[in-house]
Amino acid sequence: MRCATSTPPTTSIGTLESVTSTEISVQDLAALGPSARIVDVREPDEWAAGHIGHASLVPLATVPGSLEAFDAEPTYVVCRSGARSGRACEFLRSQGRTAVNVTGGMIAWTAAGFEVVTGAGSGAPGA
Repeated sequence: MRCATSTPPTTSIGTLESVTSTEISVQDLAALGPSARIVDVREPDEWAAGHIGHASLVPLATVPGSLEAFDAEPTYVVCRSGARSGRACEFLRSQGRTAVNVTGGMIAWTAAGFEVVTGAGSGAPGA
């Protein structure tokens, strides 16, 4: 586990600096199984192209208004590479949530050969 300091938290995700936060590898996340609470913060088109089967979609821009989606202790947050999810994790921690960034994001998940589901499907808003 690595920690770093950042600028004081704000309520706008776009203004947070990208810093290293509490992280988990895709291998360790996969080992947790389907009971792990995973939230994908990519855009709907990225989600439809391929996502973790038991994840939920909450696009990054909607995170501040969707805090209830991150009530699990902990919530694992994923994006394409780990950058957006890292920003989301910093914001979520400033709001008192336990958020863990998935290192390498969906790029690492796919490269490791873990299952990817395509299409809007379950977990997407309105699905």
